[in-house]
Amino acid sequence: MSLSPVKHGGKDKKSHELCASSQNQEPKIKSHLPRVINHKSPNPHKSMTPVPAITDLTSIENRPPPMGSDCRRALAAKQLDRKSTLTLLLVFLLSLPLLNPWVRGDGVGYYAYIRSLLVEHKLDFQNDWRAGNLSFTMGRVHADGTIDPLQYTHTGHLNNHFSVGPSILWAPFVVPVHLAMLTLEKFGVHVRPNGYSRPYIVVMAFATALYGFLGLCLSFRIACLYTEERWALLATLGIWFASSLPVYMYFNPSWSHAHSVFIVAAFLWYWHWTHHGRTFAQWVILGLISGLVLDVYYANIAVLLVPLGESLWGYWRGWTARGPDWRMLRRLFAANLLYSCATLMAFLPTLVTRQIIYGHPLDFGYENLPHWRWVSPYVGSALFSSDHGLLVWTPIIILAVAGLFLFLKRDREVATYFVVVFVAFCYLIGGDPNWDGISSFGNRFFISLTPLFVLGLAVLFSELTGLLKKERAALALASSMTGLLIAWNLAFIFQWGTHMVPARGPISWRQMVHNQFQAVPRRAVAVFEAYLHHRGALMQQIEQEDVQQLKQESEASTPR
Repeated sequence: MSLSPVKHGGKDKKSHELCASSQNQEPKIKSHLPRVINHKSPNPHKSMTPVPAITDLTSIENRPPPMGSDCRRALAAKQLDRKSTLTLLLVFLLSLPLLNPWVRGDGVGYYAYIRSLLVEHKLDFQNDWRAGNLSFTMGRVHADGTIDPLQYTHTGHLNNHFSVGPSILWAPFVVPVHLAMLTLEKFGVHVRPNGYSRPYIVVMAFATALYGFLGLCLSFRIACLYTEERWALLATLGIWFASSLPVYMYFNPSWSHAHSVFIVAAFLWYWHWTHHGRTFAQWVILGLISGLVLDVYYANIAVLLVPLGESLWGYWRGWTARGPDWRMLRRLFAANLLYSCATLMAFLPTLVTRQIIYGHPLDFGYENLPHWRWVSPYVGSALFSSDHGLLVWTPIIILAVAGLFLFLKRDREVATYFVVVFVAFCYLIGGDPNWDGISSFGNRFFISLTPLFVLGLAVLFSELTGLLKKERAALALASSMTGLLIAWNLAFIFQWGTHMVPARGPISWRQMVHNQFQAVPRRAVAVFEAYLHHRGALMQQIEQEDVQQLKQESEASTPR
């Protein structure tokens, strides 16, 4: 099944039909002007330039269609696409033993929505707070199990400022488990339908990993539209394992970042798929996805600059092209109105939960919001600081960002939207007083931009071919760099996860580099075996070390 956003005129059932269409149809690439199709017209597509059926998912600009005897290349490309998809699936299946089913830290707040609604049938998070891991309950729950009164809002609910979106995405997986548990209990089977027992947590963790994988697949598809497939595949694998994503896709699955990868990738894929002629119904669907983008992670609002920029460009073109085109402008305005209403509708779960918990739909519970640095954000620190700076902790992102700017040469309009999103995201995160993510591997906030990083890295690899003049040399260099960066990142994750470097605050680069070459090779095998066979004990040990670090930080900050 192709996920390409290029629309096909029909499905090829036989290979000779594919060859014939490739010989007789000359591709024509349409202008990137937002269009709204009028369904009242007897033939809404009559005035539109036909979009070619690009089956090999390679560059839509640079690759000519197969001609004559070259129709075999189209079939080979289709097989290559199938092989790439199977490769990604195989890697995902092989990585599943890394999955760590637990609810920890911020994940307590994210998971509390779905669990409390299923079990308590209301937004009562008291049992979730009491069941939280020790580093979460510190300062929230007293030794006797009572919850600190300061944790309650004036509505009587616990202060759960975490977003509801992850629970919405978990629901299709967790709800059937809960129904199955209730059914088994009625038949006398000894089970615990409390939301915490093993079936719930395993399914929750698997759903998180699956969403992350689907987001990577969609990112791969987007990259295939502008680069050769081999570069898209290599870039997908690189960002998958050489960024902060593995920590939140496998190690901390109750957090929201893998969900962000999926929903942002789905949004960008659908936006691109409908970019050349969006109907009113498609604007509504795009709006519903946009609302869910915000439900999952509020900072994802930067991604919505893409349809905003697209619409502004459409208004400009409609106003200046041979005088105002009032008909087109009215249609675009109506489409934007539908989109906004759909976005608001999909964002209602967030607004309703904010009303219940805080007494106002726009009170998101972030007490430090008045202290955000809107005028002078910490952008440089968020990118380069030893305190979880994005580019220094995960250097593969340097290559990805460089490729994102190189993308301007291939599609100036789309690349401009994506660069603006990246800059806006930097500004948003830099303005947050907690720009470092507190306990974070790298700057975890930027995981939402995984689709842009995959595309940027793929473009950079593709540009290497022209620079080196030899395809094999470019492939060897790109593969070597990716492999080294993956190995470096996994070793760094090992250090962070086992507290060889502090989980919070700045680190010593000298100590970190020494550990990479000395301590990690000595300890990796034993710890990995413990992770596979004695994970519970290992997690308890890591949790105790984390608590000890928190106590040391608290003592150091206490005035003497």
